[in-house]
Amino acid sequence: MNQGYRNRNDRRRRARARTGSLAGTFRSYQSAIAIITIGGLPQTLHAQVADGTDVSSSPANIATVPPAPPAAVITPVVPQGRADENVVRQAQDAFGATIGRETLGIYSSSSVRGFSPLAAGNARIQKLYFDQVAALDPRILRSVSIKVGLSAQGYAFPAPTGVVDSVLRRPGSERLLSVTIDVDSFGTRSIELDGELPLSSTLSIGAGAGLFDNRNFDDTKSHQNDEAVTASWRPGPGVEIQPFWSRSNLTGANFNPVLEPAGAFLPPPVRRRLYYAPSWATSAIESTNLGVLGRVQLAPHWTLDAGIFRSINDIPHNIDIFLIDLQPDRSGHLIGFFDPPVRSASTSGEVRLTHDLDEGPRTHSVLVSVRGRDSTNRYDGSSFADLGVVTEGVKIDVPEPRISLNAQNQDHVQQVTVGAAYAGHWRNVGELSLGLSRVDYTKTFGQPSLPTVKTTDRPWLYNVGGAAYLTGRAALYASYTRGFEETGVAPSNAANRGQALPSIVTEQKEGGVRWRIGKDVRLVVGAFDIRKPYLSLDGQNVYTTLGSTESRGIEVSLSGSLPAGLSIAAGGVFLNPTVVGAARGLRGVGKRPVRVPLHSVNISFDWQIPGQKAFSIDLDVENTGRVPALVDNSLFIPAVTLFDLGARYRFKISGTKATFRIQAANLFNKFAYSYYSPGAFQPISGRRVNAYLAIDI
Repeated sequence: MNQGYRNRNDRRRRARARTGSLAGTFRSYQSAIAIITIGGLPQTLHAQVADGTDVSSSPANIATVPPAPPAAVITPVVPQGRADENVVRQAQDAFGATIGRETLGIYSSSSVRGFSPLAAGNARIQKLYFDQVAALDPRILRSVSIKVGLSAQGYAFPAPTGVVDSVLRRPGSERLLSVTIDVDSFGTRSIELDGELPLSSTLSIGAGAGLFDNRNFDDTKSHQNDEAVTASWRPGPGVEIQPFWSRSNLTGANFNPVLEPAGAFLPPPVRRRLYYAPSWATSAIESTNLGVLGRVQLAPHWTLDAGIFRSINDIPHNIDIFLIDLQPDRSGHLIGFFDPPVRSASTSGEVRLTHDLDEGPRTHSVLVSVRGRDSTNRYDGSSFADLGVVTEGVKIDVPEPRISLNAQNQDHVQQVTVGAAYAGHWRNVGELSLGLSRVDYTKTFGQPSLPTVKTTDRPWLYNVGGAAYLTGRAALYASYTRGFEETGVAPSNAANRGQALPSIVTEQKEGGVRWRIGKDVRLVVGAFDIRKPYLSLDGQNVYTTLGSTESRGIEVSLSGSLPAGLSIAAGGVFLNPTVVGAARGLRGVGKRPVRVPLHSVNISFDWQIPGQKAFSIDLDVENTGRVPALVDNSLFIPAVTLFDLGARYRFKISGTKATFRIQAANLFNKFAYSYYSPGAFQPISGRRVNAYLAIDI
């Protein structure tokens, strides 16, 4: 019997991705992308510049915002409310952005250059360190951006694989109520309410709630409600405090079995609109995030920023179904996994003191920072049951077995990082960024009936980056970054299951050019080399280091606005990921690491129809390259190309702004499989037509 069905860690990560945010599995909106250049902000919008603070775009205030150097941290320009959310016109490049319900780009918060930036500790909330264990709810988010290459140099203490920066919604100075109603061809229905209320000239609050009745491409379903509260308080000159809280609760979620073929072959095509798993196999997840950010202007040129955050992911009930040893005739063993309550929780944050110095054409910024996290995880303890031989696609009606759950494992991580960083900018010449920090890391791992295991590490981390301005339009950049991350414990299908694994040190080299072509079009071309240890199962089924991974590649982003109302964005990453080390050939490990596509390309258009500015049409074409599906590389998931076609109509109802949006995702109903874990697969969604109405009152 194939042992792959035991791998629980990947399954949990998948469940979190499914339920943490409706922008994921339940709302897979694909949209065209474009860019708004740094200068010339529309007078009706608000910009979020450098630190995530709002800058009124009235002509008087625009004049006070200096032109941003190439590495400045520029977040998407997003107006208040929901009716004007449009990632097509509000993202900054083609690398990755999420605004409201729309997501674009070649990267996501879970996959950048073949790795996860969240696993690398690269999540930020308005530039401050955040240990994210539960997905941030869209109720509290203004935007999420993926920063790589030159744009990542604007962040202190970056680590390999880029930065995921979230900007919170900040309640404004005017009353506002946004209503969003959503339906799709699978039967999904939802309603969302988001409001803002100024209580005084210094205090504004915001609140939101959403109800979702989700229906998916395979006729699975779930129910979800989420709530959020934010505030902006300015108690005095140069002081701002921004607290937030959000909760997302998903219940009754069911999933069809994950398919694991008996050999090096893909499962046969399956019927999409068919739920055939046992009706009792359901899951529930509750995700909570809360925190407070503060900024104080201590004196001219001295600023204190601080943030403390709490992120909690609770899975009180979870049953997973796998169909293993799947044969070409669609028969296989049905395996059910039954989990006790699982919980991950982390308290994290950062305090940083920044001193800015202006020398005319040269500006300097020096900061000292203390970052920390204290996290606990309770997991494992699951039991599994062999539910017999079944046939894929035939309704499975087996009784729920009686299961005795096992004792659980628990780990506790404490980490403090102290560092200093410098950023300098010389007008028309170039810029330089430096960072040095020391990590104090301790992990305690407890397993029932075994002694407690404790691991410690104290690595030095550093980064150096710079840019040379060739002309007023072009800049060359290069950087080197050394990072640190933990690898968790050995998965459940390993002979050493549950064993605490060592932390690892990673490194990244990159360089490239950013060129402003004409007035409103930008081209970014970069090359990178990322090196990390490669952990997987060896020939004795031990989860261990099999060598290292070298991920070399080239990434491209071309975006901007053309005449006749046409915006275009094209992004691509072309990878040469390689497993190196003597263990590769000896232990049946192939050249390519699993899960990483060899290339990803996204080409998007948004066309505002001349003479009909209320209407726009968008097209998104996404091509994903071959994906290694087995450790020995004997099986690859073929490349696939998907098309999304959409339209948007902006209008007013009694003077109130409204937008009607319709989109057909996977327009040609392409069938393909996605990677789940080595040797395990799930079908991608079929064609889905979605429509929503957003109104700002």
